Order: sequence, then structure tokens, then C-alpha cells
Amino acid sequence: MSDPNVDLYELLGVARDAPQNEIKSAYRKAALKSHPDKFPEEEREAASANFQSIQQAYEILSDDDKRHLYDTHGMGAFNGSGEPGMNGGPDLDDILAQMFGGMGGMGGMGGGMPGMGGMPRPRQSPDEEQKYEISLEDLYKGKTVKFASTKNVICSHCKGKGGKEKATAKQCSTCDGQGLREVLTQMGGFLTKSIQTCTTCNGDGQFYATKDKCKKCKGKKTNEEKKILEIYIPRGAKDGDRIILEGEADQVPGQEPGDIIFQLEEEEHPVFQRAGADLKAAIDITLAESLTGFSRVVIKHLDGRGIELQHPKKPGQILSPGQVLKVPGEGMPIKRSDSRGDLYLIVNVKFPDETWKPSPAVLEKLKEILPKPDARIEAEPVDEVEYDRKADIEDFGSKDPAGGDAWEDDEEEGGAQCTTQ
Repeated sequence: MSDPNVDLYELLGVARDAPQNEIKSAYRKAALKSHPDKFPEEEREAASANFQSIQQAYEILSDDDKRHLYDTHGMGAFNGSGEPGMNGGPDLDDILAQMFGGMGGMGGMGGGMPGMGGMPRPRQSPDEEQKYEISLEDLYKGKTVKFASTKNVICSHCKGKGGKEKATAKQCSTCDGQGLREVLTQMGGFLTKSIQTCTTCNGDGQFYATKDKCKKCKGKKTNEEKKILEIYIPRGAKDGDRIILEGEADQVPGQEPGDIIFQLEEEEHPVFQRAGADLKAAIDITLAESLTGFSRVVIKHLDGRGIELQHPKKPGQILSPGQVLKVPGEGMPIKRSDSRGDLYLIVNVKFPDETWKPSPAVLEKLKEILPKPDARIEAEPVDEVEYDRKADIEDFGSKDPAGGDAWEDDEEEGGAQCTTQ
């Protein structure tokens, strides 16, 4: 972020006293709206700079310590990467001393979390991870997906307390208010001791009597809520990429909500294969086309466009089976850029099948036109043998009567042998 006078709160469109959930919501909307892939090519450079500024603003304001630094000293307390450091501003040690009151920085802060019994709670509720299958077409073009999500949200009636307004929670006698209890388990004739979450109070160390529980959440502190969420999958995303919806996981009292994380799984495509930013596909041409050339659409691309090829570019060129044609710039989009990979087309020459019944005159004409065979092989004696035109090449060398490797046996006997009738 090059402008030291930028207002991060104004950039995200929130007030200076906005809570974290409001900052997260504003960031998601701003990031989705300003993503470079949603702008035409001539506007993407400016959009990319704005998108990066929004990301950096969220990185600072979503972290309580960094936000305090920013509120106190502005962007002068950060280096160019958005991390605390010297950037022409006040000394970082002085800032930390002001923040922690001479307690020796972070190391002077006491452990534990008051009001949570004897069971320490994480700062964030668990993330929710799930697979999302997506077609190669959608990875090529990009996709916005809307879906309904059901999650637990803090009860609006009791504000996550679990009890009525004037009710007082009772200390759990099962765990003595610690939220944890020792459990003895017999394994192999021995008793083993383990520490587990107390099931009476669900680890809270306290609970409300039935008559004192919140009528809306029944003492659970949360209620289920349905919400429409939206994820944007950028062009060029690949298998294994993670799309994160920050703060959209289940809410837990006293914790920041975790994230919903989608891991992309690319579906197998019937035509195209992907290798990084490149694409590979096979195209069928006739024997006549391989020899005389063609000008036509050879394949339908992932966005529905027809890819037309003209061959040959010079007279006399032919296409051979297995030959690879490179089409620059027709591969997958490369994320966060205007570049694309390449498309590699593998030539498959379709020879005439049994339905082709040329006349003798046509065959003689082909013999005159097509290249002649190599010089005649001179050998004595000459044996005329039968052949099976339907034999499978996979059977090659597999019919050794002794059950071993036919090639090894032949070599031991002095080389390959031919049997005639």
C-alpha cells in the first residue's frame, strides 16, 4: 500500500469502531466486487492494485494488535508489506511498551481466559472444510456460486449467555467448574486415566437450571440460521485450490467464528487434459486430409468457441499419426494475469474401415499417385504364409507353450525362428 495517508476504514467502508464481524463482512463484499477477473483487460491493472489494498487493509484491521498499532500511529507503524516495522514512523519497541504497559511485550501477558472455567478456549471456532467438484469448463471461464448454508449463530435473545436475563449460572459439581473431568478406562486389564470434556456442562464449568434457560435457544447459546452465501472461483483456478469464506463457520460464544473452506476437485473431462496452464486434446482427421490438407474447425473449446486450423501452410506437407500441433495462447487462463497457456493437439489419422469398397480402377489410380514402396527384398527360398488380420498386438509374444517368456526362450535357442506350413 503505497499511500501512507490512506484510511483503511474508509477503504473497507466501515466505521472506526466497527466490530470484527462487520469488518469481515465488508471485506468479503469489497473483495468480491473489486476482483481483477471481473474487469475488462484495460482496467485490470488498476483493479489489481485496489484489490491488493483491500486485502492489506483487512489483514491489518482483522488483527487486534495490528489494528491497535494502526489506530495509534497510522500506516507509519508498518513496513511496505503491511507488517509492523520501521517505515519512517515511531520505534516499534516504544509502541509495544505503550501497548502492554511495560510488561515486556507479549511475554508479559498472563495465560488463561477468565470466565471460561478451567478449560482454555481457542480464539476461533473450528473451520469447516469440504470438497467442491467443478468442471474444467468452469475453471476455464470462472464461476460465481450461490448456495444456502445452515449454521449455528449466537442466540440473539440471550446474546450467547444461555440463560434468562437475570438468571445466574450454577457451578458444575461434576467437574467442580473446571469444564474437564478425569475418566478411568479399563484397557487390557489395566486402568488408564484420561482428561475429557465434562458432558454435564459441555466444558463450560457452569450451567443453568431448566427454569432459568433461555426460551429461544433452550440453553444451547446458539440457534440454527439459514443464509445465502456466494463464492467466486477465478478463471484458471486448479484442482486443490482453496476458496475461503472467512467467518462463515458456526459461531461459538467467546470465539471468533471460523471459516468455511472449499477445496476444488477438478472433474475428469472427456476431451481435454490439463497440465498446469496447458491443455492437451486429440483431433481426428481423415487419411485424405492428412495427405492433401484441410481448413475447418477441428475442436470445440471449453468456452464453446470453435478452433479452426488450416493445413498445410506450405505445399507438400503431410500430417502423421501422433503428430502434435501447438496452438499458442489457447490453454488455460493464468490466475491474476492476462496470460494463457498453450493448447496441444495430437493428430489421430482415421484410416478407411471395412465399409470402404474402392473399385479396381480407383486402387490402380491410387498406386500411381501415392509414393512407391521400397526396393524389392531379394531372398531365397520364399515362403508364403497366412496371417490373422484381427490379431491383437497385446498378444505379441504371450503364447509360449512352455509358459515362460517367449523372447527369452528364443534367444537361448539361438534367435527368433519362423515356422511355415
